[in-house]
Order: sequence, then structure tokens, then C-alpha cells
Amino acid sequence: MAEASDSSQKSPQNRPVLHVCVTCRRGGPAMDQPPGAQLYARLQALVQEAEVNGQEAPVLLRQVQCLAACDRGCTAAIAMPERWTWLLGHLGAEKAEDLLAYAQLYAKSARGTVMPSRRPASLSNMVLGRVPAQLYDEQEPS
Repeated sequence: MAEASDSSQKSPQNRPVLHVCVTCRRGGPAMDQPPGAQLYARLQALVQEAEVNGQEAPVLLRQVQCLAACDRGCTAAIAMPERWTWLLGHLGAEKAEDLLAYAQLYAKSARGTVMPSRRPASLSNMVLGRVPAQLYDEQEPS
């Protein structure tokens, strides 16, 4: 699958990267196109549609094989330099539009925090965890 967002003019530093688990089955049996792949496909279609209409894609999409939150799938992680990285769950193709709206709010935030009251209502239970923008200090302590 080609990355839908690679053709955008906007620098990757200015847009969040949305890593979507394409193997997520939401606890169901193996299938040709699991719900995680369906979510990715829907997001990819929305990103392509925006670009065809002359708009910048709100995210850079990336596929991942597993985010280790299978019991809370479908899952994704959103990240940007100098911001919190968020692990998101309880997603599905039906929430793709709201997920992109959230990504736009995330990109505009100073530290990557979008208060629950500002998120689309369908994403009220999506936060599974967050990771600091910088996990370690690159300088050894004196």
C-alpha cells in the first residue's frame, strides 16, 4: 500500500504521524481485512480525498503490525516532535473522520494534549496511555 500522505507539501515536522495497527482484529478471528486494516484504509481514503481537494493532509499515515493493545483494539499512536505521544484504542473505521479531527487539534496544541471536552464525542474512551516527548536526557548526569 502506498502512503497516502507522502504527496503533501507540508513538512512532516508540522504534521502528526498516525501509526495505525493494521493487524488488529478487535479480539475476533483471523480475517482477510481485519478491523485495523479497515481503519487504515478509511483513513487513507480520507487523506487522499483531502489532497485531491487541494487541502493538506492532517496526518502522515503509517502502518504498524502491532501496538500490543489487542484487547482494546483497534489501536493507533499519534506523535509529533516536542509533544506527548498518545496510544489510542477502541477505534474503528466508523471513527476515522473524528480521529482526523482529533489529529488536527493535536497538531495545533503546544504539547500534544487535547482536553477531553475538545475531542469528538466518539473518542471519549480512546486514550490508553501517553509517552513523554523526551523519554530520557541525552546528557549523562554529572
